[in-house]
Amino acid sequence: MKRKAAATWIGGPKEGRGELRSESGTLANSRYSFDARFENGRGTNPEELIGAAHAGCYSMALSKVLSEKGIDAARIDTEATVTLENSGDGFGIPNVHLDTRIEAPAAEPKEVESAAAAAREGCLVSQLLDTEITLRTTLVN
Repeated sequence: MKRKAAATWIGGPKEGRGELRSESGTLANSRYSFDARFENGRGTNPEELIGAAHAGCYSMALSKVLSEKGIDAARIDTEATVTLENSGDGFGIPNVHLDTRIEAPAAEPKEVESAAAAAREGCLVSQLLDTEITLRTTLVN
């Protein structure tokens, strides 16, 4: 199984602009630019897309681990915060924080915490990223 996405960049690093597209068509001529990445300008940026991918992958992994433990999660909401900061020689991503809210009636908090940690380790995007990944889990019964 292979998934494809592509980017086009036109112009210099600050004044240029780019477009992202994915094979599925979900991303179609999605704008990105220096302003969108470093100055909260209009459009998307690589870090936002990494965050979306990580939140999606983690939520699916957590659903699987919970199910294997016999826990029925009615809903899992995950927000990923990808930190981009100047590291002297350029920019780096020192960490990603996952903030997850799990609706699982009658679930035991310790079991959910254990599942959350296992999902963080099992998530393919977590495995791909070479950075610190922190996690906060909130259980809603």
